[in-house]
Amino acid sequence: MDPLLSIQNLSIGFRRDDKLVPALRDVSFAVMQSETVAVVGESGSGKSVTSLAILQLLPISSATYTGGRIYFSQPGKPPKDLLTLTGKEMQAVRGNRIAMIFQEPMTSLNPLLTCGSQVAEAILFHQKGSYKAARRKTLELFDRVQLPDPAVVFNRLPHEISGGQKQRVMIAMAMSCEPSLLIADEPTTALDVTVQQSILRLIRSLQKEKKISVIFISHDLGLVSEIADRVVVMYKGMVVEQNTVHQIFTDPQHPYTRALLACRPVLHRKGERLPVVSDFLQAGKGSVLKETALQPSRESRAKPAVDIAGSRQLPWEAEPGKQGRPPAGSSPSSLLAVEHLNVWFQVGKKRREKPGGTVKAVNDVSFTISEGESVGLVGESGCGKTTLGRAVLRLINPTSGRIFFRDQNLFNLSPAGMKRLRKDLQIIFQDPYSSLNPRMSIGGAILEGMKIHGIGNGNKNRRERIIHILEKVGLGEEHYNRYPHEFSGGQRQRIGIARALALNPSFIVCDESVSALDVSIQAQVLNLLNDLKDEFAFATLFISHDLSVVRYFCDRIMVMHRGKIEETGPSEDIYNHPQSAYAKTLIAAIPGAAGLGTGI
Repeated sequence: MDPLLSIQNLSIGFRRDDKLVPALRDVSFAVMQSETVAVVGESGSGKSVTSLAILQLLPISSATYTGGRIYFSQPGKPPKDLLTLTGKEMQAVRGNRIAMIFQEPMTSLNPLLTCGSQVAEAILFHQKGSYKAARRKTLELFDRVQLPDPAVVFNRLPHEISGGQKQRVMIAMAMSCEPSLLIADEPTTALDVTVQQSILRLIRSLQKEKKISVIFISHDLGLVSEIADRVVVMYKGMVVEQNTVHQIFTDPQHPYTRALLACRPVLHRKGERLPVVSDFLQAGKGSVLKETALQPSRESRAKPAVDIAGSRQLPWEAEPGKQGRPPAGSSPSSLLAVEHLNVWFQVGKKRREKPGGTVKAVNDVSFTISEGESVGLVGESGCGKTTLGRAVLRLINPTSGRIFFRDQNLFNLSPAGMKRLRKDLQIIFQDPYSSLNPRMSIGGAILEGMKIHGIGNGNKNRRERIIHILEKVGLGEEHYNRYPHEFSGGQRQRIGIARALALNPSFIVCDESVSALDVSIQAQVLNLLNDLKDEFAFATLFISHDLSVVRYFCDRIMVMHRGKIEETGPSEDIYNHPQSAYAKTLIAAIPGAAGLGTGI
């Protein structure tokens, strides 16, 4: 059988400072009819570049195709090289025969148009017909991807729905024209485990019903194990291994593949140091990596490759009262206390919505977090997790309740007093792109906060500190003057983490802070956060839909459902012996929690 899509020796470079920087090198793989091929690899490995090249969406001004072909077969027609199609010919393919679910839904949706009108527009462009029919089909699609109250979401602007809901709108748009090939670039990154399962079931059912082929790009190996027929492993712009999903997970051949499988938090006890890629790459001999000078440097081989946090001491001293965790046996003092917090919103007062009353996003929530403690907050998309995290930091105003930080009532502080406290209260946002100023280099974005709070002695000293923290999150000095659009989604998330850590805070709200990271970088960042947490005793409210990560990183877990805390307790107890029916549902929906080989 001829493949639906065949990528042959594809090589792409990007022009930067009169030099051509290779992004893809001789990438080759095929996708058969009704097959799901997963593409996995670290952030920046070339996964998204490959998918964008298929649809000719790479920027013409900087991308250079230095070799290769991309053949696509359409019904009743011989295969055509997509790279030779004109703009008009490609327009007939893009979104119709080949659809794509993009990694960052906020930047993919038009902020000025309602969610429903954008999906209906795609249907009308490719399938014609009446607006009424397009609207009806859009509502059906919204219902299939489990959006709450499709008629209301149809008239909502993108900023008025949660990140997970925006991703579901993008999935509905991609499915609207029943394509032959669906490219899913991290399609479930922003979704909780229960919705992940429903989306995977939806993709599988549509694939079976319509004989759709899928390229599934993901860093979540649990999802890959459940949905893929074959797996393509990419590293530094190359395909280093491809095989059936069973062979990849039970008998990986390449040291990099072995590393990806070994560093999953689900395989390790709480707090245990996660293995990192460099350990496995150093052990690999005669591999493709050695031939292409991708082996660790002599300096890194001279010392144990533990993780990116190489040195335990930051280049600035800890502040008084922040020199590590409390001594064993002592009772930690309360850092944050939330009492009967409510955040309610009035809905249905604009556009064509009917009056909908009050949405109780956070409903009578109370909890405490001790000095140096990590508390996980899990629950479905839209349950109120992000709203709670932002209300605790007074980024949005609660309806009622009290919040105490080190015995200071945050509601009694003036704007100036709250500003002084911001240094100790930091947040790592869920959407890394929208939280970074596109006109400011990443070095400048981190420097801005340090200047405001008086950290460092002069810009030279601050620059040294910024470079140090960038290295800790897997970036380097060469990234200091680059802009957000020059980074992948996972790299932008690391920038957000570096910006928060640079101020040496006492309390950090991590809102899906590692959800956009591949497992290898996720392992490095979790090791880093554990190191810094031990040394400087900052506390965290760790919001996530990945319960295996929360179980590994957090001391306690709070399960949130429809604005309320349904269950709370030690992380191991909640993960292994949940009491509430809702918590049991979340645990049962974790993808690939059982039956995955260790790969080592």
